[in-house]
Formats: sequence, C-alpha cells, structure tokens
Amino acid sequence: MEIRTLGKPRIPSPIELTVDDRARCAAEIVRLPDAPADPGALFEIAGPRSQLFFESARACAGIVTCGGLCPGLNNVIRSVFLELHHIYGVPRVLGFRDGYAGLDASYGQEPVELTPAFVHDIHRMGGTVLGTSRGPVDISRAVDNLAARGVDMLFTVGGDGTQRGALALCREAERRGLSLAVVGIPKTIDNDVAFVARTFGFLTAVEEACKVITCAHTEAHSVRNGVSIVKLMGREAGFIAASATIASQDVNFTLIPEVPFALEGEGGFLAALVRRVQARGHAVIVAAEGAGQDLLGGGAEERDASGNVKLKDIGLFLRDRIASRFAEADIPATLRYFDPSYMIRSVPADAEDSILCDLLARNAVHAALAGKTGMVIGLMHDTFVHVPMEALATRKKRVDPAGETWRAVLAATGQPARFA
Repeated sequence: MEIRTLGKPRIPSPIELTVDDRARCAAEIVRLPDAPADPGALFEIAGPRSQLFFESARACAGIVTCGGLCPGLNNVIRSVFLELHHIYGVPRVLGFRDGYAGLDASYGQEPVELTPAFVHDIHRMGGTVLGTSRGPVDISRAVDNLAARGVDMLFTVGGDGTQRGALALCREAERRGLSLAVVGIPKTIDNDVAFVARTFGFLTAVEEACKVITCAHTEAHSVRNGVSIVKLMGREAGFIAASATIASQDVNFTLIPEVPFALEGEGGFLAALVRRVQARGHAVIVAAEGAGQDLLGGGAEERDASGNVKLKDIGLFLRDRIASRFAEADIPATLRYFDPSYMIRSVPADAEDSILCDLLARNAVHAALAGKTGMVIGLMHDTFVHVPMEALATRKKRVDPAGETWRAVLAATGQPARFA
C-alpha cells in the first residue's frame, strides 16, 4: 500500500501541527487471541506534512468532478479551494468544466478560475457548479492541456471510473517526467468504494430515501390492501436500500443485489407478499436498482458512457408481476410505485456529509502539496488514510448477507433471510 511521490519534499509547511509520514493505520484492527502477528495491510495516515514538495506560492491546482451527481460535490470543491487559498496560499485554482471532457482543450470549454466570491455559497446547492459528464478522455491530450496551463496538482472527484482515469493521467505524467500530483476524492452515492467506511453524500441520500419511504408507507396504509414499491439506487451494492430500511422502520420487504431471490413458489417473494397483505392489509417494498437482474431475462448487454452495464428496471418489473399475482388470486389491491433515484442524489449535503466532504477535501490538499500522487483519500476506523488508486480495483464493498447490516434489515422487516 505504498504511495507514489513526485520526489523528496524540501519546503517547510506553513502548518505547525503535522502528521509523521511514517504513521500507518492497519486495515484490520479486530484480533483474535490466536491470530498471527502480521497486522495485514497498512495504510499511510492522511494529514498535513512538515515538508512540502511544491512551493505553494507558485503552484497551480485543478479540480474536476465526474460521473453521476452526489450530495456534497460543491462542498468538496469549496473546501479544496479554501484550503489551497487560505492555508497554503496557492494563487491559482482552476475548475475544469463538464468532467473529464473539460480536460481536453479541443472540447472548447475554458476552465473557471476559482475565487472566494465564486465558491462563497456553492455548498448550499446540490449538483456541481463545474458540471460533470461520463466517459473517458484522451489521456495524452488531457496531460498536454494540464501541462500547458501549468497545473501542478489535479484533484479528481468521482467513482471507480474516474479514479481509473486519474491513474492513467498519473502514469502518463510519470512517463513524460512531469511533476503532476493526481489525488482522488472518492465519490459514489452507493457507498461501495473499498477502503472508505462511508462515502460523502451517502447519509444525505439515505435521509432523502427515508422521506420517500414515509410517503410510500402512508399511501399503502391508507387504502385496502395497499402495496407501495420504492426503487432506490444501488447498482451492485444495496447500502442505500438497507440503511433506509433500518432508519425508517416502515419497510416490510427489502431486495438488494447481494441477496438473490425467487419470485415464484411457496417460499418465493410473491407468496410472502400475498401472505403479508392478507394478514396486515398493506406492505412497503424497497428494491435496490441492481436487485433481481437475473429475473428480468437475457438480451444484449448495453453499456453507458462510463462502461457500466445498463440495468433493466426491477421496479417496474416488480410492479407488473405483483399486479398480476394479486389479480390471479382475485385479491383487490392498490399499487403505488416510487422512483426517487435522481431526487435523492441532487439535493445539498446534510450536516454530517458536509463535515465529511470538508475533511476529505482538506486531506487531499495536504497530500497533493506534499507531492503524493496516484492515490485517493480513504477512511478507516475514523482515520483518514492514503490509498493507492490501483488498490480500488482489487475489491468492491458490498452488503454482507451474513453481516450486521443485513441482520438488522431482517429484524426490521420480518422477512425471511432468503426467498427460495
């Protein structure tokens, strides 16, 4: 888990309280009495260093936001700028427009020069003031553009695809012998980034999802045999669906990608739903968007600009199958379908996410000015750490079907551990 550096830092930092560059955080901290002495992976502790690689008064930084929206993007932009501007005295900070597309000079969008006035109240808004896009960029042309503008540090705010692109930028700069620090701030509303206990925007999304679940519960509870279906984000990980279920305590069935389920049969989901409605007169279902994809049939795989497989709509599929089952059983039912996916990711960050955004951003600035590169800021055991970008490709974070979170879902809903 060693972190690349551009060279030996030799410039004294303006910050008095600094972190020893030798300090490490163990990935695993729970130990059994007979466990081997090897602590496993050790991660460099994040924070300000006593020596800087860049002379901050002469440096230029850039920031780019990529991929889907997420609460807190503007908070990150603002905090990166304020740390660079007020604490380190970096005179120029460029905001590249429309994601990685804006790194290519031929795209035709000039970057905006960030100022205190520009970032003054952007944290109160959802979305990103810099714009975003999906898809790759021509790495050679992007590095040409960064070099031509004299950018010393580039902060890449985005998910797996964004950080893969950032690693490619880092490697191209290394190949050319350029002193370009590329530091990532991991972003995904799904909370599925490895080595990051919680990604920014996740708790805001859960809070917004709970508001929708409350409305869905009211709708279902107010009519005879009411069934409400809420589809939430979660392509491969069901953290939003699971956490919103636990927080709301109004959900009766939760479906996530990590736990396959059968529709038909006595032990299947539809039979359990019918039994629930007959016994209690209503039901609320939460489904993560990646749940049950194996039930939706084959066909050619389509991909979006980021290379992600385009998912089939589990929410509409469930709505239609549930309606058919109740009609076949001659049970009158009222179905309500909620799909708040874009709503929950477009709002401003709540207080807790705002604090996380600020800490992630400031630690990214400390790392870049110290000459660290090819890394992202991680969070383990309430400690911010440096994670090599290559490590993100080695694993994904998923809801553990045998873990505490899923057990809490089962307790809150009363559903069986498996529908089979």
